[in-house]
Amino acid sequence: MGSPGTLRIYLGAAPGVGKTYKMLDEGRRRAERGADVVVGFVETHGRAETAAQLGDLEIVGRRTLTYRGASFEEMDLDAVLARRPEIALVDELAHTNVPGSRHAKRWQDVRALLEAGIHVLSTVNVQHLESLNDVVETITGVPQRETIPDAVVRAADQVELVDMAPDALRRRMAHGNIYRADKIDAALGNYFRVGNLTALRELALLWTADKVDEALRRYRDEHDIDGVWEARERVVVAVTGGPEGDTLIRRAARIAARSQQGDLLAVHVSRSDGLTGADPARIEDQRNLAESLGGTFHAVVGDDVPSALLDFARGANATQLVLGTSRRPRWQRAVSEGIGTRVIAESGPIDVHMVTHAQAGGAWKPRLPKLTGGLTARRRWYGVALALVGLPLLTGVLTLAEGHLDLSSELLLYLGSVVLVALVGGGYPAVVAAALGTVLVNWFFTPPVRTFTIAEFDNLVALGVFVLVALAVAWVVDLSARRRRQASRAQAEAEMLSALSRGVLAGGRALPTLLDQVRDAFGQESVTLQERVDGQWLTIDAAGEPTGPPGTDVPVTDTLHLVLRGRRLPASDRRVLAAFAAQAAVALRQARLSAQAAEAADLAEGNRMRTALLAAVSHDLRTPLASIKASVTALRSESVRLDDDDVDELHATIDESADQLNALIDNLLDMSRLQTGAVNPLRRLVSLEEIVPAAIAGADRLGAPVRSEVSVEVSESLPPVLVDPGLLERALANLVGNAVRHGGGRPVAVRASALAGRVEIRVVDTGPGVPEADRDRIFGAFQRLGDRPDGNGVGLGLAVARGFVETIGGTLEPEDTPGGGLTMVVSLPTKDTP
Repeated sequence: MGSPGTLRIYLGAAPGVGKTYKMLDEGRRRAERGADVVVGFVETHGRAETAAQLGDLEIVGRRTLTYRGASFEEMDLDAVLARRPEIALVDELAHTNVPGSRHAKRWQDVRALLEAGIHVLSTVNVQHLESLNDVVETITGVPQRETIPDAVVRAADQVELVDMAPDALRRRMAHGNIYRADKIDAALGNYFRVGNLTALRELALLWTADKVDEALRRYRDEHDIDGVWEARERVVVAVTGGPEGDTLIRRAARIAARSQQGDLLAVHVSRSDGLTGADPARIEDQRNLAESLGGTFHAVVGDDVPSALLDFARGANATQLVLGTSRRPRWQRAVSEGIGTRVIAESGPIDVHMVTHAQAGGAWKPRLPKLTGGLTARRRWYGVALALVGLPLLTGVLTLAEGHLDLSSELLLYLGSVVLVALVGGGYPAVVAAALGTVLVNWFFTPPVRTFTIAEFDNLVALGVFVLVALAVAWVVDLSARRRRQASRAQAEAEMLSALSRGVLAGGRALPTLLDQVRDAFGQESVTLQERVDGQWLTIDAAGEPTGPPGTDVPVTDTLHLVLRGRRLPASDRRVLAAFAAQAAVALRQARLSAQAAEAADLAEGNRMRTALLAAVSHDLRTPLASIKASVTALRSESVRLDDDDVDELHATIDESADQLNALIDNLLDMSRLQTGAVNPLRRLVSLEEIVPAAIAGADRLGAPVRSEVSVEVSESLPPVLVDPGLLERALANLVGNAVRHGGGRPVAVRASALAGRVEIRVVDTGPGVPEADRDRIFGAFQRLGDRPDGNGVGLGLAVARGFVETIGGTLEPEDTPGGGLTMVVSLPTKDTP
């Protein structure tokens, strides 16, 4: 097999921007240059300009497939492979093939063409990209059922953006160059609004820019290019979690803004041992600040901070790096170079900005070391006791063995004792032991004995080395204990924060759960979240009974505080508590956003209902009114002579239209009653032989004669059902009328059977059916899935039917009809139902 073909994709923000036109134009251009070009599949959508572009290009015949009684045309993959052209034009890459095709998706057909060595030109819209599908639905309110994995489009050899300004696209729409005239107004008022098109255009531009950026990174990696290419200004700002971070981020944002399309990237470097001392709450605040200014926040791990910063900046192809001047005092900077000095020396082509701030160059203040170590107070007292008791005992033993050991051996025994004291009590007891041991060795074992005079220089050196080694061992042991304690605390904090994040991500009761965790973790009597509103502090939520004075008050924002009542917390606990406080603010914001989203959803649903109702009134109610008006006008006209048959026909039209109006209004009123909970069923035992015939007769009022098209199979032996007869009759009438209208002219059957203490009624049609993915949607109000049979109905029949059935204690579910079609199954309780 030869080399695979190449794929070129024309990406558009919306239908009508000219993707297919550009693809055909490129195909014609290549054909004129002598390439063997065929049209595998092109959908012109009735657009004259696009159809004209086909010209004399060779078109491979399509394959016709039958699915659920309907015929569909798809690309004939086998015919294209057999023709084996040099280039194939294949439209609508995200298209889903009809069942029975070789592949489920058209992009899989294209992959087969590429594997056969055929070059392919194709098209796709940004709303079909899998990663953007939910974003597009949020923007437009229209779900996209046909999607394509982003990896397929990213793997294309070329992606060309076909762009058009929203106003220009709307003008094309208004001129009839995209949709038929009867769809223009609806499209301009819904999907093709200026805001929608602008947002979709931005998504397409950003996605294409990322694709270009990815190609640039891949090229740099393949060619081992480490230098910075200033294709786009990228400003990296390093934040440590210190108070100067806000100043640095804002300064970096201004630098990026002056670069027009510059990118802002904030980066925080953490040590691999996790002992950076950074304030998590402040880090979170700086993350929010960077994102609010249009940047991104990144956390990297590295023990060598300058190298980690520069590695990140080079990997991001950064052009500028913003650092804060050192907070260390001058004497420390004189002793060792700082991070900024190393970054400047090793930055290469990256410009480094050193930004001063209020905390720069802090003055040195002498401080006494804290008399605390990594061990508990009890352990330190044990160490002191061991030193005060053990060293005199060792001295007594060595005095008894005097003459058998030299000074070096005695010093090693004392050194071992100091190490033992350090292991038990830590650094300070070991210092005491070292000092005491030095005195005892000098007095009892260093010639001349029983004096503090040291006669020989070698003994002085040995004694000095003993002191230094003893102090060094004490320091190492104490540092190890301190680090172990810090690591244990860090692990506990990590586990606590992990539990915190799980509680917040759980949603629902995230804030109460979080406050309960704070109370339990820190042993408090109560924890409250308070917010200042109009100068007064109000309690938002609380864990425990908020009684007694506050023990610890943690400011989250200027108007939000976390208040703990109970024991006072040490400073070491406040860092984790600050993280809890920050997450409390996040949880509160999440709860409020969820409430706003629910309110917005209710408003959107109300708007959708009003829009659908207006559409129903403007068409579905107007049509029968127009028929009645026309019939009455003809009957009253003195200039038109009508025979008896004409008069009867006009009377029948009036009667039928009035029935349609009555049915539509009944459904609207019924839906209103269901939504407001005003339906009160009066249930009693009733036989289905009484209800089913009445329901079929009532279905005549829905706009289609059904009696002659419905077969009934209801046995007399069926047990009575416990229902409201009127509501069940209305529900079955809607189901039967719906089945007749959508059954494609085929007979409809109503069957009933008893099963496990319930009675099931099946309304069976053998029409085209409904895809499984759409079966929940057909029960939505004003939902017809784009189908308007005979122009009748406002899409309420199934919604009302399910509402009535559930109100009387039953269920209504759709299922496939064997051989094709849809069956509505109504399950009802009987008197024997538990």
